[in-house]
Amino acid sequence: MTDPQPTPAPGPEAPSARTLVIIPTYDERENLPSVVERLLAAAPDVSVLVADDNSPDGTGEVADRLAAEDPRGRISVLHRTGKEGLGAAYIAGFRWGLERGYTVLVEMDADGSHPPERLPAMLAAVDAGADLAIGSRYVPGGSVVNWPWQRHVISRGGNVYSRIVLGVGIKDITAGFRAYRADAIAEMDLDSIESKGYCFQIDMTWRLLGAGRTVVEVPITFTERTVGQSKMSESIFREAAVNVARWGWEKRRRQLRSLVGR
Repeated sequence: MTDPQPTPAPGPEAPSARTLVIIPTYDERENLPSVVERLLAAAPDVSVLVADDNSPDGTGEVADRLAAEDPRGRISVLHRTGKEGLGAAYIAGFRWGLERGYTVLVEMDADGSHPPERLPAMLAAVDAGADLAIGSRYVPGGSVVNWPWQRHVISRGGNVYSRIVLGVGIKDITAGFRAYRADAIAEMDLDSIESKGYCFQIDMTWRLLGAGRTVVEVPITFTERTVGQSKMSESIFREAAVNVARWGWEKRRRQLRSLVGR
């Protein structure tokens, strides 16, 4: 999908003028160079942080080479000691970005499924006032390419389940392509976030909505990876199902207490 009008370049005072794109990696050496190349072509002024979980395939070394070869010094590498999960990698990246004064923090996968070409539209949504812009597969204009029907069912079902149980209107609450205002992240208690898999995305959205922050969805085309293996597992699905049920129950219990106390 293309925007009807070109997205204007951000002014010096716009939040997106200081954007950090965090790319967690684990065994993504074949995908990472093309993803970074596309990203910097689509958004030349962003900075990139590759957060590598000590990949056995040498992804960390590939990231170091990309950083050394970038003439503008836009790429940094955070070498982590082991595979601790998606949530832990992003939290480490958030802390890194906050310490260095970035004003927008972006989550993006290393496998090529998230189209970097849509990042300018997401950053424009943040500049327009959103605290979180989600690259959404399930709003008008969004789509998914190359998924088997089972993945469609699991993804759609997980989003419908989350919307019903949590009582929210976000169509793609599990989506992993996201742009946050850094001040919204800074207000969170990052130490209390224990979600590891795609439940991390639900957790972050739930916290922002609870804090009264603005969340918008920007349509993207999600394309399934062609190289490497998905990191999905049964434990990731179980974590999401259990946590969403718990958060939904806590919300309804608070509502009941409020009604009883009137």
